[in-house]
Amino acid sequence: MNNVFKSWNGWLVVAKKHALLGASSSARWLVCTPSARLEAMFPDEQSPYAAEGTIAHDLAESILRHKLEGKKSPKLDDYSTEMIEAVNRYVDICEEKVNESRARSSDAEAMIEARLDFSRWVPEGFGTGDMVIVADGILEVIDLKYGKGVPVSAVENTQMRLYALGAYDVNEFLYDIKTVRMTIVQPRLDSVSTDEMALDELLDWGEEIKPIAQRAFNGEGNCTPCDYCNFCKARHTCRALADTCLTAFYKDGGKLNQLLTDSEVSDILAMKDLITKWIKGVYDFAYEKALAGEKQWPGFKLVEGTSRRTITDPDAAAQTLLDNGYKEEDIFKPRELEGITNLQKVLGKKGVAEYLDAYIDKPEGKPTLVPDSDKRPAINTVETMMNEFDDEV
Repeated sequence: MNNVFKSWNGWLVVAKKHALLGASSSARWLVCTPSARLEAMFPDEQSPYAAEGTIAHDLAESILRHKLEGKKSPKLDDYSTEMIEAVNRYVDICEEKVNESRARSSDAEAMIEARLDFSRWVPEGFGTGDMVIVADGILEVIDLKYGKGVPVSAVENTQMRLYALGAYDVNEFLYDIKTVRMTIVQPRLDSVSTDEMALDELLDWGEEIKPIAQRAFNGEGNCTPCDYCNFCKARHTCRALADTCLTAFYKDGGKLNQLLTDSEVSDILAMKDLITKWIKGVYDFAYEKALAGEKQWPGFKLVEGTSRRTITDPDAAAQTLLDNGYKEEDIFKPRELEGITNLQKVLGKKGVAEYLDAYIDKPEGKPTLVPDSDKRPAINTVETMMNEFDDEV
């Protein structure tokens, strides 16, 4: 049964029922096979970002059905300029691909928000494809990612491959499919990525993951921390993740000496994001349980935090001060322009570029220590510049 959340700007957001082995979490359960069953022990999580993404998907569906199927045009007054612009960039790409497909084949079919069943390869596996375009020769699956926190690539993307398998399964005897093309559109990051593979290659991959999916469905195997732990509902109490965060830098055989070696410091740096998010997640989990009265953690207690005084009626308070001789410049804050992020929601990217570009400055960012794999070029440190100076002399 679907659950309804009122969790994003007053919208009522419906959370659709998901399969145990959902395509969106496949990158995790294909590596950490027990994770799907462990997650089922925890309540669903609905973040404001996920709710916002649901609204964006609903808007995209409405616009596409209007343009491709002649349905009623959606009322855009209910959406921010930023969302409308982002969704329309996705819609434009979908329209372009639909037109290309129809130019190749007169019987090409475009399916919006298509239910896809990939249970031939994954037990009880199903999901929803944002856009599926099928014709003789090429099957296309297009996915909208409205979030802008984490870039997502279509290359070797397991979610997209499972959607492609589901799309192939329903169209197998209707079209002569040779090639599968999978595209992820992330408009707020100006990112469009595509992966293409021969149908036979996709089907071979489907056969390879069959036994892994069965183990995941059974809850078998060992928990294996991976890049997708932060999205797992069991992460707060996962022992394998805790062991990884707490002991990985002793991998060379325990405590070597009283001080960490350079390589051990590097190991910890490499895990900074994982460890930081893990500790915060454990704290948030423990806090929510204590606040709900479900747990009393040994050695800890809930206390009243520091509070700040607030003025309950600012207008009446200001008038009282003015009546008693205080000047406006002494009691009022000056008006302040909204930040660029909030202004972009009102103006959209085009509006910001058109009206504010001349007034925007982007200073150099604060130096950050990152892995060598990061694509940004290394900056010159003081020591490096001094060495270069010595060399020139």
